[in-house]
Amino acid sequence: QVQLVESGGGLVQAGGSLRLSCAASGSIFSIYIMYWYRQAPGKQRELVATITSGGSTNYVDSVKGRFTISRDNAKNTVYLQMNSLKPEDTAVYYCNARLPSHGLSSWGQGTQVTVSS
Repeated sequence: QVQLVESGGGLVQAGGSLRLSCAASGSIFSIYIMYWYRQAPGKQRELVATITSGGSTNYVDSVKGRFTISRDNAKNTVYLQMNSLKPEDTAVYYCNARLPSHGLSSWGQGTQVTVSS
């Protein structure tokens, strides 16, 4: 099972940028599918971006063209580069690692992103 620690959140003005990091330890990171989710107050957790072990990516429509997910397997880290941030991007962002073939799923503790208008 992999352990995850997110970092990089903070307060930024609308139009600004942040880069979130999710550092993994405890298992073979490169074989995991990695996800970024977010949860705004009073709302359900929402899948934001996905990156497979092979590097294929997918995004929710609301962040396409603004957010980029990437991974560095040598550093056991997945990133979420967030540009052109909007107030509606305000949420706690969570990293999730899954290995469906083994029924494994791990979550980080979350990092707060606040975008002011």
